[in-house]
Amino acid sequence: MPIAHAPDGVELYYEVHGDGERVLVLLAGQANNHHWWDSARPDFDPYFRTVTYDHRGLGRSGKPDDDSYSTRGFANDVVAILDHLGVASADVYGTSMGGRVAQWLAADHPGRVGGLVLGCTSPGLPHGLERDREVKRALGQRDAAAARRALLELMYTPEWLATHPGPYRTLGDRDMPPHARRAHLLASAQHNSWDALPGITAPTLVVHGTDDVFNPAANAPLLAERIPGAELHLIPGARHAYFEEFREVASPLVLDFLTAG
Repeated sequence: MPIAHAPDGVELYYEVHGDGERVLVLLAGQANNHHWWDSARPDFDPYFRTVTYDHRGLGRSGKPDDDSYSTRGFANDVVAILDHLGVASADVYGTSMGGRVAQWLAADHPGRVGGLVLGCTSPGLPHGLERDREVKRALGQRDAAAARRALLELMYTPEWLATHPGPYRTLGDRDMPPHARRAHLLASAQHNSWDALPGITAPTLVVHGTDDVFNPAANAPLLAERIPGAELHLIPGARHAYFEEFREVASPLVLDFLTAG
């Protein structure tokens, strides 16, 4: 089983797929394991060696019950995996909380990042836009089935849900222990990369669905304007899981950007 060790010793499970010479790291969202990328990853495998991993706190990675959870710390975990693989530099595609992690990876470790893609993500508060109270209420319902349905509708359009009964791999790792779930939530909520964004030197593409209210689409231009030279692409009609439902648009867009040079 491929395991790297974080600077604090936590075990980090990862997988490598694909046949390309270049390496592409795919970073999953909050409280989600590497299966987040199962649908879209095959689009990149012919062109890259793709690396997916389980964030600390879930999946096959270690689950410490401590204060080691932060988006900046998760970026250091990714560096540990690259070191374990002997990879000096990789392209990085992060979505949702994975996009927050990718921001720190590019800001703190510029030599380790080639191309950077930030999907359905945010610079964090106080400068980013938070989801509105109605969305929070829907997700916080005591009725677990209703809350799950609300999350599904934030991820995917009704048309897609009507023809795709699942399984859904973007709704969180059900086996994640409560302490780690709380830690992930706090790490994502405390993310604030605003002051670091202008220092990102990697060529950057920002992607977002226009109908994403889970992580409001207005965050995308904030990132693109803050990161020097960043490109912005909005996918009409897409919600939070644009990379899966709209993969026929999103994957070629990202591939074109990363392989343009």
